[in-house]
Amino acid sequence: MSGGRRPSGGPGGGRAAVLGAVLLWLCWRAAAERLRYSMAEELPRGSLVGPLARDLGLSADELPARKLRVASAGKKQLKYFSVSEENGNLYVSERLDREELCGKLASCSVSFEALVHNPLNVFRVEVAIEDVNDNSPVFSKDALDLEIGEWTVPGARFPLEMAQDADVGSNSLITYQLTSNPSFSLALKEITSGKMQPELMLERALDREKQSSFELVLTAVDGGDPARSGTVQVRVNVTDLNDNPPVFSKNVYEARVAENLPAGSLVLQVRATDADAGSNGRVSYSFVNVPAGIRELFSIDKESGEISTERPLDFEETNIYRFALEARDGGGLIGYCEVQIDVTDENDNTPEITILSLSSPVPEDAPVGTVVALLNVHDPDSGENGEVSCELSGEAPLSIVASSGGSYKVVTASALDREQASEHRVTVVARDRGSPALWSSAELLLEVSDVNDNAPVFEEASYSAYVRENNAVGALVLRVVARDLDAGANGRVSYWLSGGSAGAAGAAPLVSVEARSGAVYAQRSLDYEQCREFLVAVRAQDGGSPARSSTATVRVFVLDQNDNAPRVLYPPPPAASGAASAPGSVGSAFEVVPRSASSGYLVGKVVAVDADAGRNAWLSYELVQASEPALFRVGLQSGEVRTARAVSERDAAKQRVVAVVKDHGEPALSATATLHVVLAESLQEALPELSERAAGAEAAGELQFYLVLALALLSALLVLSVALAVLARLRRAGPPGVLRCLGAQRLSLAGAAFPADFCEGTLPYSYNLCVAAPPRLAAEAAWPPPPLPIVPAEELVAGEPCEKPSPSSSAVLGDPPADTDAPQVSKPLHAFSLRFS
Repeated sequence: MSGGRRPSGGPGGGRAAVLGAVLLWLCWRAAAERLRYSMAEELPRGSLVGPLARDLGLSADELPARKLRVASAGKKQLKYFSVSEENGNLYVSERLDREELCGKLASCSVSFEALVHNPLNVFRVEVAIEDVNDNSPVFSKDALDLEIGEWTVPGARFPLEMAQDADVGSNSLITYQLTSNPSFSLALKEITSGKMQPELMLERALDREKQSSFELVLTAVDGGDPARSGTVQVRVNVTDLNDNPPVFSKNVYEARVAENLPAGSLVLQVRATDADAGSNGRVSYSFVNVPAGIRELFSIDKESGEISTERPLDFEETNIYRFALEARDGGGLIGYCEVQIDVTDENDNTPEITILSLSSPVPEDAPVGTVVALLNVHDPDSGENGEVSCELSGEAPLSIVASSGGSYKVVTASALDREQASEHRVTVVARDRGSPALWSSAELLLEVSDVNDNAPVFEEASYSAYVRENNAVGALVLRVVARDLDAGANGRVSYWLSGGSAGAAGAAPLVSVEARSGAVYAQRSLDYEQCREFLVAVRAQDGGSPARSSTATVRVFVLDQNDNAPRVLYPPPPAASGAASAPGSVGSAFEVVPRSASSGYLVGKVVAVDADAGRNAWLSYELVQASEPALFRVGLQSGEVRTARAVSERDAAKQRVVAVVKDHGEPALSATATLHVVLAESLQEALPELSERAAGAEAAGELQFYLVLALALLSALLVLSVALAVLARLRRAGPPGVLRCLGAQRLSLAGAAFPADFCEGTLPYSYNLCVAAPPRLAAEAAWPPPPLPIVPAEELVAGEPCEKPSPSSSAVLGDPPADTDAPQVSKPLHAFSLRFS
């Protein structure tokens, strides 16, 4: 056994176009990648045919990834050979019989394809089957009967049956031997193609009276090593007066018929003549030592010698038939001839398409020229009837390239794009060159797998959103949407904030984005007065590896709401005026208006601002209160305070004007401004009025001070009286437990009875009061607690005066604590904070 590469083709044509050159190179390479091995028939299973992987240039380490295997258009070829997964050698998987596989053909071979993956490629492999001498020559009969007349002259020849050997070549070359006999010898006559016809030659005259019969043995020996042989017994019966055997008109009859000839059709007619008369000259025809298959296909008329078909012939099964006929006369003499029938091919077989391999799905970034499918197209017909051309029908970026041995490669002709077409459905059409042409088709479905070649794309490059200020935290601002044309994880989009400007709000995050939905939410309540607009960048990123992303800008505009009341700058509010003035000065601004002022005299101007914008900041002014309403008027838009009429002597010297400032929001907000006006001709004339007013204010302040002092003294006396009375009573009742109310715990644990709430009023004065609780049952002595810590008056005043006592406080009304073990005999005192107004 031997194996090796044998180039069987080469590139042809010029380089007129780049694509043509590429296709020619592919064809040349495919034709060159042909391997040929030879092996003897009848090898046992597991016999080595050849090192297939080594001849293909594959190492042992590459075998698992390349997945070397055999493939063929015919299933019967696949059962004969297999490839080892360990070493890549080609082995026999089933015993081969050359005679069964190829019959009498001079050459016999089995062809198949070897497939390798990663990348996908196909190689043509041909294994020649060499004949071994495993068949002996055989005769169709165990004995040959001859009748020879005693009057036959010496030298006459009588044809004998030829032996058949199923082998070919030298193994089928047969020589004959005859047992020694003085009356007969063996003569050989060459018929055709080196075949020898054995003939029995009479050496001397026969005498029936001396010996009426002879038994000889004819041995056929083939040319094999070692030689094989077969024998047949020749029985000669000596008769009277039949001295002429039948003679065919030709030694070899040839006929050419078309396949699919209907059963019963005449193929040819043989004819033999016999010079004898009567029954000795009557000839009958029959087959001689032919296989059973010949008798099933052909029949011969014994009388006429017509050979007819028994059933249709098939060129693809056997294209030539050879067999022998005999003509026997009534006297037993036989003549032989050979018949050769050639079957001509007709285009009766459609091309057979076998998909050897299909790489589906194929990634969309596969380069141009990637092999996606391997096909084998076989037409059993011969000549032009078996010449096949393949083409692809359908719109797809694929092309088909012819390879060796009827194999075809389907390759990508241009770049694939899954986003445009996720699958390609094409039809492979195979058509022969017969007349009429026959064709067949096979459909290929090629799926395109996704790669992350598309970044997410926002529906808009820039988004704008409008949000009213004072929005709720977590309110939806807008929703951004980005779409990715890829599939699966490559098309799954997530959203992130990637930067932007926070505007006047500082670095704190104003919005957030939900990763899956792209919804943008407000992180806090927005204030138009602090931040009127801001810009954020949202990044959309897919789940591919590596990931792809794109960015869109979101500009958020904060819409103003009327949440700011107008602020009066002039005249200043009383608190601001009092803080700015010296002690004893007037608590608000004033204007001096001469009594000679006429109508329209400018008294002053109310100045106000509004932090809002738009209509919310449009201000209007109205007069709401005045000592003399008819004397003044306020400009609706300007805020100017002017006299509505001339000042008269009857008008009071001191006038008070109150104006309201309103904005145009919904609802409208307002503020008031108070302007004091003194009617005097000059400032010196107005000073007495101002001094009188200041003195009056000072006197009122002193009166208030003395009133407060008096109330404080009265309260102290009242507290002292009550305390003395309680102490006197407690002294008579028991130990001095009364001092308990002066301890660190100002409220009794035994419960308390609150007096009325004295929070209402105008003068905030507080006093501490101790009230005795009802007596307890226990009469045990108890020492007073530690003295009460001194608490500053500011802390007492700073407390919430109108707040009810806490339920957790010990001053809550209700049952005493559950701790009855504490010894107490005195009536506990309770301290209360009383505020008088």
